[in-house]
Amino acid sequence: MNWGFLENVLSGVNKYSTVVGRIWLSILFVFRILVFVAAAEQVWKDEGKDFTCNTQQPGCENVCFDHFFPISQVRLWALQLIMVSTPSLLVALHVGYREHREAKYGKKLYDDKGRIDGGLLATYILSLIFKTTFEVGSLVAFYVLYNGFRVPRLFQCNQDPCPNTVDCYIARPTEKTIFLYIMGCTSIICIILNITEMLYIIFKQCWKCFSKHYVPIQEKRRCHCAKCTAQVFTDPLGPEVVPQAKKVSSQLELKQEGPLS
Repeated sequence: MNWGFLENVLSGVNKYSTVVGRIWLSILFVFRILVFVAAAEQVWKDEGKDFTCNTQQPGCENVCFDHFFPISQVRLWALQLIMVSTPSLLVALHVGYREHREAKYGKKLYDDKGRIDGGLLATYILSLIFKTTFEVGSLVAFYVLYNGFRVPRLFQCNQDPCPNTVDCYIARPTEKTIFLYIMGCTSIICIILNITEMLYIIFKQCWKCFSKHYVPIQEKRRCHCAKCTAQVFTDPLGPEVVPQAKKVSSQLELKQEGPLS
């Protein structure tokens, strides 16, 4: 599977994300997509051929393999990566819609097309909800389908047309278990990051509304006193008071000099 297209699209979404969102994208690229492409696909490459059972009954081995692997673990992992990455494209589409509106009306309608406010805020939070839901749903699906994240070495199967309970052996069980643990841990980290980013955005918007509509009374008084002080020091007595004061002082000096002469 070619992941280059998805990587290029998500790299474009990175500039519209918050700090927490950029950390989420880094984990998605480094610990999930790269691990999946570099190692996981090779581990599950020939899982059907390497699945063997101690029976010669025709069809028994295929039925047991289908019973233990209702869907391939590596394909379910790939589906999870696609599902958790797709909601991020909603943000890029919304920014593209803003750019289209500005091009249509021929004027600047937004101070910053990538700023998370208004409709883009709702789209961003909705994408975080979708990503968290897909992450949790994928973890639950893994746990329910495979009875946990551990791949056993031996699997006992009694499905038809097997004549009795047969022992089936799974290839590379320890290696597959390690990769499933990596997948589960990174999914939990991504869930925590999604919830943290959602709370961060909500808190930031609440603080912005609070600081915009609430101005402390002491700050108003301080600003008022600063203006009054500035007026006093710039022109305390008005433009005509200083020359009049000079005239009065000169008259007093003449009166004092008169009797002495």
